[in-house]
Amino acid sequence: MATERILIVDDEETLCEVLKLNLENEGYDVDIAFSAEQALTLELKNYALILLDIMMGEISGIKMAKMLKANVTTADIPIIFCTARDTEDDMIMGLNIGADDYIMKPYTVRNVIARVKSVLRRTMGHKNSNSVEKSNILQVEGLQLDLEFKRCIVDGAEIKLAKKEFELLAYLISHRGKILSREQILSRVWSDEVVVLDRTIDVNITRLRSKIGVYGSYIVTRSGFGYGFRN
Repeated sequence: MATERILIVDDEETLCEVLKLNLENEGYDVDIAFSAEQALTLELKNYALILLDIMMGEISGIKMAKMLKANVTTADIPIIFCTARDTEDDMIMGLNIGADDYIMKPYTVRNVIARVKSVLRRTMGHKNSNSVEKSNILQVEGLQLDLEFKRCIVDGAEIKLAKKEFELLAYLISHRGKILSREQILSRVWSDEVVVLDRTIDVNITRLRSKIGVYGSYIVTRSGFGYGFRN
C-alpha cells in the first residue's frame, strides 16, 4: 500500500521542518510549500491531506482552500487549518469552506499528529467504502489492469502481457508519481528468482512500452535512480 502523502503549506520554515520530521517518523510522505503560490504549482491531487496556514502572502489559506474546493480534481482532499487566528468567526469560516479540522497556534506536535490520523482515518475509510468493487482494478485513463483476472485493457482492447510484465506494470502504476529503484523492483517483482540481471528490468520495460501503446510514454526512466509511472 502506498504511503499517504501530506502537504504542509506554511510560511514559518522552522515550524514546517519540525512538523515534517515528526510526520515522517509516523510513516507519512511529507512535502512543504512556504506559500500558497508555491503549493499551487504542485500536483495537489496526489496528496491525501493538506495542512494549511491561513495568514500567508497574497494568496491566503482561506483563498487557497476555496480554490481547491472549486476544482473537481482537488475538492475531496481533506484540509486541516493550522493558524494563529483563533476567533470563533474564523473557525466557522474555515469549516464552512469545507475544512476537515481547525488547529489553533501555538499547538503541540502530538496534537497535530492526532488530528491528522483522525482525519485520514475518516476520509480514507469513506473512500474505501465507496470503492470496494473497484479495489482489484488499477486504471490510468484508458489503461486498465484487472488484478483479479490478470487482464490488461488498453483503450477497450485486451493486451496479452507475460506474468512478469503484468506484475511490473501493476507495481509501477500502484506507485504512480514515484521513482522506484532497481533494487525495489527486483525485490518486489522478481523476489522468487535466485539470480536476476539488471538488464532483465530494462528488457521488460521496453516490452511494456511497446505493448501498451500511447501509455508507454507514461513509464519514465531516471538514469541512475530507476523507473516510475508518471501522473
